[in-house]
Amino acid sequence: MARELNQPLGGNDMPRFGGPATMLRLPTQDDAQGLDACFVGVPLDIGTSNRAGTRHGPRQIRAESCLIRPYNMATRAAPFDSLQVADIGDVAINTFHLPKCMDIITNFYADNILAHDAIPMTLGGDHTITFPILRAIKEKHGPVGLVHIDAHADINDHQFGEPIAHGTPFRRCVEEGLIDGNRTVQIGLRGSGYASDDFDWPRQQGFRVVQAEECWYKSLSPLMEEVREKVAGGPVYLSMDIDGLDPAFAPGTGTPEVGGLTTSQAMEVIRGCRGLDLVGCDLVEVSPPYDPSGNTALVGANMLFEMLCVLPGVDYRA
Repeated sequence: MARELNQPLGGNDMPRFGGPATMLRLPTQDDAQGLDACFVGVPLDIGTSNRAGTRHGPRQIRAESCLIRPYNMATRAAPFDSLQVADIGDVAINTFHLPKCMDIITNFYADNILAHDAIPMTLGGDHTITFPILRAIKEKHGPVGLVHIDAHADINDHQFGEPIAHGTPFRRCVEEGLIDGNRTVQIGLRGSGYASDDFDWPRQQGFRVVQAEECWYKSLSPLMEEVREKVAGGPVYLSMDIDGLDPAFAPGTGTPEVGGLTTSQAMEVIRGCRGLDLVGCDLVEVSPPYDPSGNTALVGANMLFEMLCVLPGVDYRA
């Protein structure tokens, strides 16, 4: 007998401004038991170096996701026809102690998500969170390939003398063997820096670094052919910092940089990940206090829906 799959609450059953503010208006449960994929929030911002506020990101993304319907009109993806998905709430982080948060996050993902063979879809939170998530992912899947959309490489050796912060996660990931540098691509890097090493160090680790200038005025679909070839051959993790987008599209973030990707280019990158063995995704650095309109969180919610639509096993309607 076919299993009964969760469906988002429809706008004709309850007005979109009503009902619980869960991700995509999905049912909730305490962990990922019985799920193929789950949405989970990590309301952390004590790793930020400029403007705080990403602790409010998961809640605002969930609220704005009420506008999203279950069928992707462009790609014909129908994720809720084939995957069992729910919102499992937030990780209870330690608001005052960043190093402790690393273990809290890793243990939560290992015990409550990956132990049930579900794919985590994370609502951040600042980009520090990808490091402890990938620690848990490694225990399940080994080192992963990485598709990383961001204005910044996040490979600093330290910030204010601290090894763990939102500007350091991918250096720590390389050092701990959590990602395979030869299967890693960073897209959208730009802005000013302290030295050429800011972008050259990841290249020395085998990363393909696609600076934003390579993306201006063009479709990124051809680039994604190269990306798929680069990261293929094993499990892949997709991480998107909302500041990868130009601040014209996503002003509500802590470290905005001009000259970024458009929303359509970001969607091309995500859609270009279809067919990869995605084992996890995150959308980070949405800071609602810096965008009272809610548009940055709305963009983040749509990017997470696009990520859901390219997970392994998703049905595509003819």
